[in-house]
Formats: sequence, structure tokens, C-alpha cells
Amino acid sequence: MDIRALTPTYSVSPQIETADLAALKAAGYVAVIDNRPDAEIPPNLQTITMRSAAEAAGLAFFANPVIGGMMTMENVTAQAAAIKEAGGPVLAYCASGNRSSICWALAHAGQMPTDDLIAIPGRFGYQLEGLRGQLDAMAKNG
Repeated sequence: MDIRALTPTYSVSPQIETADLAALKAAGYVAVIDNRPDAEIPPNLQTITMRSAAEAAGLAFFANPVIGGMMTMENVTAQAAAIKEAGGPVLAYCASGNRSSICWALAHAGQMPTDDLIAIPGRFGYQLEGLRGQLDAMAKNG
């Protein structure tokens, strides 16, 4: 696993395996958010398999599939709701961690400075500068 902690309670990573879930639980995570659509991954990593394994490991599991380049406000709202419902440290994963970082940034627009929402994922190579206008607009509109 290549876990990248954006905050003490929200981390992102590239695709995880079912075998990683026990280690996530042992590391203090309480939930996993799957941001990958089933259409882009093999059957052994699809939502139903990952949900079953996560729940067996004692983790809450949230499926919020984000199609690359086609993120919706429903995805952002669902991510924010999952983070809130989890009530503790969350690991969100996708192919690289980028979509999970974007969901986090958009879900926190107006709650944190835009510069931080861009810089924090930037430490891990996620380039969110292109979202600056959208983050600022979302912060302004509450």
C-alpha cells in the first residue's frame, strides 16, 4: 500500500487489495471509500468483493465511484457524507489517489483555505491548481 495522509483523518492511495484491509484496521482506520467504478477494475477488486472484505475486517465501506474526468457534485457530496459518517480516519482509494484527493478538496471548499486544499495534495504529486477557480467559487457560495 502507498498511503498518503492528507490530514490526520483522511488519507488517499492507489488501488488497495483485500489483503490490505486488516492492516488498515490495525493502523487505526475506521472506513474505506472506494472511488473506482467497477468497469475499470478486475472482478477481484470490484465493489462487492471489497465491501465484503472491508466489513469482515471491521471497517465501514463506502462506494463512491468517480469516472475519470467526469466527477459530479453528487460524488463530492457523497464523499463528504462518507467522511462525516465514518467519524474517524478514512482511507479513500482510486487508481492513483488523484480522484480521491480531488473529492476531498472539493468537499472541503470553504472549510479550509483554497491554498491548503491545493498544496496538501500537491505534496504527493496531485496537481489540483486547475481547480482553484472552482474551489474559490464553491467557498464563496457556501
